[in-house]
Amino acid sequence: MSTAVVTNNGVVDADLAAALKAKMMLSSENNGGGGGGDWKAQLNLPPKDNRMRTSDVTDREGKEFEDFCLTRELLMGIFEMGWEKPSPIQEASIPMALSGRDILARAKNGTGKTGAYSIPLLERIDPTLDAIQGLIVVPTRELALQVSQICTDLAKHLQVKVMVTTGGTGLKDDIIRVYQKVHVIIATPGRIIDLMEKNVCKMDQCKMLVLDEADKLLSQDFNRMLDKLISFLPNKRQILLFSATFPITVESFMKKHAIDPYKINLMDELTLKGVTQYYAFVQERQKVHCLNTLFSKLEINQSIIFCNSTQRVELLAKKITDLGYACYYIHARMNQADRNRVFHDFRKGHCRNLVCSDLFTRGIDIQAVNVVINFDFPKMSETYLHRIGRSGRYGHLGIAINLITYEDRFNLQKIEAELGTEIKPIPKEIDKALYVASFHQDGEEHGEGNNKEQNHAK
Repeated sequence: MSTAVVTNNGVVDADLAAALKAKMMLSSENNGGGGGGDWKAQLNLPPKDNRMRTSDVTDREGKEFEDFCLTRELLMGIFEMGWEKPSPIQEASIPMALSGRDILARAKNGTGKTGAYSIPLLERIDPTLDAIQGLIVVPTRELALQVSQICTDLAKHLQVKVMVTTGGTGLKDDIIRVYQKVHVIIATPGRIIDLMEKNVCKMDQCKMLVLDEADKLLSQDFNRMLDKLISFLPNKRQILLFSATFPITVESFMKKHAIDPYKINLMDELTLKGVTQYYAFVQERQKVHCLNTLFSKLEINQSIIFCNSTQRVELLAKKITDLGYACYYIHARMNQADRNRVFHDFRKGHCRNLVCSDLFTRGIDIQAVNVVINFDFPKMSETYLHRIGRSGRYGHLGIAINLITYEDRFNLQKIEAELGTEIKPIPKEIDKALYVASFHQDGEEHGEGNNKEQNHAK
């Protein structure tokens, strides 16, 4: 196997490639040597996921995780997550990230972005160095918890210590945890800046910064926080920036802070191939009745229902409960302990339906969700894109149903045009093969490409 490593100035570094290869060979010898298969037989693998996959995640170049010169312990964590082969975004970004190059990556929600940055970050951590060496910044507390869980699971055979810190939790507890050994921090911007300004988080050894959902982080909501955050990092650092959309703020940020970033764009079309989109034309007062009809007719594994305001979230959740359906709700005005509990319980499958505001549109990966309903239709195409991306995770199939009032009709046309997608009138009966897992277990028969190659990844 030949390996080439490209440095920040674009030069192929044969010495670095040779060193990485030697590292992998040494790791192989230390873990049972040449056979290669013995250590895999000892792994605690999850059940195989045979659902079909769309080409969003199956159009691969054919690389294996072993081809990236990763340590044996990290590979063990990857395979025990159930990740059999890298997705297209992982194939494109992992080798470049391992080389130390800055990356500007654009890929759809639910196609494996978390693995694309967490794997190279964990690989480059020196566990013997008692210092913060990697920082992952995300826009929401729920996403921070999710990413930290993935990193912790991937690193369970490593000696790497992962910590999550977000607003809404006790600052004192976080300070105590930081003073213990921490190698990787996953954080929301406000909390990590607070810890830096108090000189609790010393970032002089932090060589990697990951910005996930970067378009949101660079929006007005965070008021130029990232410029302040970067001022605490050393001049020699690597930036990995991931986003589904690239507004001008992202481009200008990378021009200011990155060095010749390697650009990855896997967004030939914006919406997920596995999500079939419908609309139902209703009056405002008919919406709850329409929702009741959908619940009775659809085969829902789990559903997420979006409203445009926190007040409507709570009102709708109460009405759904009054109809006799189990329902949780979550929004930004809830206290953090309640948000954490709802997020955790819904992710564990304790409840079938979740009503939420747009808090829940950023990167949240719950593979069991096969139906998304826009009870209130969004005004922005970007919001619509992130909402429906909660279904059809990692190339699986799902449906998105939009309840459209007379006032929404122009927004519907605008979003269709801007995303280059088609939102169809809802039929009397929706084909279950479009969203029910048991109707598409055989990947090769129904999928696009060889879908059996893949297992689920975050």
